[in-house]
Amino acid sequence: MDWSRLTELKTELDGYRPMPRELVLNLEQWFKVELTYTSNALEGNTLTRQETAVVLEKGLTVSGKSLVEHLEATNHAKAYDEILRLVSERGVSIGEEQILTIHDAILKGIDDANSGCYRSMMVRISGSQVVLPNPMKVPKLMEEFSSWLKKSSKRHPVEIAAEAHYRLVTIHPFSDGNGRSARLLMNLLLLRDGYPPALIRTRDRIRYLESLEEAQLGGSKEKFYKLIEAAVKRSFDIYLKALAGDDRPEEPEYALLKIGQIAKQSGLTVPTIRHWVKSGLIEVSELTPSGYQLFEEIVLKRIQEIQVLKDQRYSLEEIRVRLNS
Repeated sequence: MDWSRLTELKTELDGYRPMPRELVLNLEQWFKVELTYTSNALEGNTLTRQETAVVLEKGLTVSGKSLVEHLEATNHAKAYDEILRLVSERGVSIGEEQILTIHDAILKGIDDANSGCYRSMMVRISGSQVVLPNPMKVPKLMEEFSSWLKKSSKRHPVEIAAEAHYRLVTIHPFSDGNGRSARLLMNLLLLRDGYPPALIRTRDRIRYLESLEEAQLGGSKEKFYKLIEAAVKRSFDIYLKALAGDDRPEEPEYALLKIGQIAKQSGLTVPTIRHWVKSGLIEVSELTPSGYQLFEEIVLKRIQEIQVLKDQRYSLEEIRVRLNS
């Protein structure tokens, strides 16, 4: 894996330091909202990007969304603030204590009995063939993982951060919140070494999960590393474009469909699709500056699955739970 392009981008970004304080604060807030939205959405939270911003920035609740979904948003934002605090404390090594603090922030008020604690039961990843470690082995595995984190390494900082994410999620030390903890740990390591956070988009969810599973089943980590590399590169682009005064939206990597096109190809009405989006059944891939919703073509397959379940008389909430699991 060649990480040289990211090294070049870091050198380019370092040339702008010290960056204007107002711009830094603005980007930190943007990343807090975006990372909270995407990280929670990867786990099935149905708050949209805009709703997440309202919850975090205005302190308001969103009609039709559960208390847990609101807590997942505010908790993730607090956990992100915690990693920023750790980054600011020069010389602090990252280990079990910091990981447990991050996890405690994620589950606070949601599952207090397990927040900041290692699991005591066997768990399985839904839909995966990966066999996770016995809970009796978790404390030892975390001790070894912590020792690995604290060792100096000649590997590229982004590779170390991605590897830390992979190792933590593979140990799966917690009853819940493992993915969010792993992504926050990865971003803590990136920020500490002067790199921007890796933002894994909701549209990359399947590729992200499949690349992790491939490595966990004994295959190569190459796909996972490439996905993280692309995520960090996009974040560099956001910083560099902001510093250059370029606010044009990111160009999509592949064609996205407008809501009218989705309606025509699926035989549904536009209001029905909008309702399913609001209900968390369908994901919007992009929102244009004018407010138009854009979708991946794979949404058409999702719509077929929803219609099959509706024919079986499942409610929309039951369908959402089944599909997101």
